[in-house]
Amino acid sequence: MSTRTVRKRTQYVVALSAVTTLALSACAGATGGGGDTGSTDSGIETAEGTVEERAEQYIDQYFADSVLTKEEQMEELMWFVEAAEPYAGMDVSVLSENIPTHAYESEVLAAVFSDLTGINLTHSLMGEGEVMEIISTEIQTRTSVYDGYVNDTDSIGGHQRGDYIYPISTLLESSPTLPTLDIDDFIGLSFGTGSDGVIYQLPDQQFANLYWFRYDWFSDPDIQQQFEDIYGYPLGVPVNWSAYEDIAVFFSTQVNGDGTIDGEEVFGHMDYGAKHFSLGWRFTDAWLSMAGNGDTVFDPETGERTPNGIPVDEWGIRVENCSPVGSSVERGGDTNAPASVYAVEKYLEWFDYAPPGAQNLNFDESAPVVGEGNVAQQMFWYTVFTRATIDSPAMSDENGDPVWRMAPSPHGAYWQEGHKLGYQDAGSWTFMNHADEEKRDAAWLYAQFATSKTVDLAKSIQGLTFARDTTINSDWFTENAGDYGGLVEFYRSPDRVNWTPTGTNVPDYPSMSAEWWQAIGSAAAGEITAQEAMDQLATKQDEIMERLERAGVHDECGVKLNEPRDAQYWLDQPGAPYPALADEKGTPETVPYDELVAGWFEGNSYLD
Repeated sequence: MSTRTVRKRTQYVVALSAVTTLALSACAGATGGGGDTGSTDSGIETAEGTVEERAEQYIDQYFADSVLTKEEQMEELMWFVEAAEPYAGMDVSVLSENIPTHAYESEVLAAVFSDLTGINLTHSLMGEGEVMEIISTEIQTRTSVYDGYVNDTDSIGGHQRGDYIYPISTLLESSPTLPTLDIDDFIGLSFGTGSDGVIYQLPDQQFANLYWFRYDWFSDPDIQQQFEDIYGYPLGVPVNWSAYEDIAVFFSTQVNGDGTIDGEEVFGHMDYGAKHFSLGWRFTDAWLSMAGNGDTVFDPETGERTPNGIPVDEWGIRVENCSPVGSSVERGGDTNAPASVYAVEKYLEWFDYAPPGAQNLNFDESAPVVGEGNVAQQMFWYTVFTRATIDSPAMSDENGDPVWRMAPSPHGAYWQEGHKLGYQDAGSWTFMNHADEEKRDAAWLYAQFATSKTVDLAKSIQGLTFARDTTINSDWFTENAGDYGGLVEFYRSPDRVNWTPTGTNVPDYPSMSAEWWQAIGSAAAGEITAQEAMDQLATKQDEIMERLERAGVHDECGVKLNEPRDAQYWLDQPGAPYPALADEKGTPETVPYDELVAGWFEGNSYLD
């Protein structure tokens, strides 16, 4: 571990102790007020002196690592001070889910912003489900609960079609906007942009789901030889699900003759399967596209890259002329087609290679398991766990270096070049049309502060959820990349664009996402087959869209369901849905991790 990383962790010890407390709470917030001296409710000591002197002290204490010079940081901070004058003394509240990045914002950034601007800014934290419920309530009642939200761009389909969002594009033109905001520097800007070209949401943080593995075990010459003797090809990062499955079998049952390393039982896979709402995002977060459902992300008319498949996305929803027309195969969708069913079947089969009881765990219960040290690989691992994995004693060698790495997710048998390879969560600033205009503008100032170049590098060091290109490519992360198990290399790679959030095909994310965990949870519990689960899900999604169409909820790009027809008609058409493959195993393929990373440094995709 680099000495500079140790120095930064020491520098932030006060902030991090408070952040940890916040992250464990269901709902928390930090409020700061104007004034020359004193402390905020957050426990962060405010600076002393004039506003210029306080700004300089905050830079030295919290934002010393920045892509800007200190002079440039001072210019940004003093712009915020001046722009906030009309809103001084105003009580403003924003809400986000309680991940470490937002805990840092709530504890540190909200307090600094409040002290410098005189705006009493409260940044509250709740669970993701609670945030979604409050946003849904606002949409239904058109009554403000908070003045701004960090909301995943998974909801972009509803945001674009509804009349309740006050777009970022409008704020950029009508409200105080930081001259150095540099909108093109945000790597996930397209995720919060509708098919109409309007920017509805501004990225605050992002994290991907990637492949995670024990680099030390995969690099062990004896283990490598054992694997190649059995399977006839090298042990490495699996490019496809066929190789992933072989590796899962090997570590669970064959390594050292009995599935043990150093006398301890190990497992070749980890997942979770409890019938719980968290099972929903286990699948909506691009699992089906990793298997190969949906269409490629290249617009068939323009050839330009889009975040999600066109005309069929990874939820299996077909869109024609921006209107959703069906989820089931009978309506041209892909939700219950062979690729989607295969995705669920493999998910269920691989529990044979996971630790006992994994199928009964939910997301939160399963998250710490790989950090315990007996899992060889995990297909579906969120990079938001990077900080916790770094801090796990079992995940470092005697020098403090990580014994694990993250790499691109392997793809399934139906996958083709141009398909998505995985999911990327993009928590983004979101504002409502019905909000109080002045409070919304004040919250917009805070959103810009929380994503400004002045603070973004320091924030990213804490949360490791990158949103800006300049931060990813900063000297700091170049010097410290080795501490993060491949995270920096992935975000600098050309392959990053293959990981995207849910897109605009989904017209009602809250209602439709709730159906996933119930259908697939029944399959995980052994109550129904994978095919029956996906048939149920496709039917439910069609029913929701039918209600939206009947109610005339969306004027623009509203649902226009296709009439059902024989499934074979759609299976015979080009693109998704695809007919069943005769061979779903395929030829296993791996790539050496170090070779993969070397290719990234040269600007090459590992798929080339």
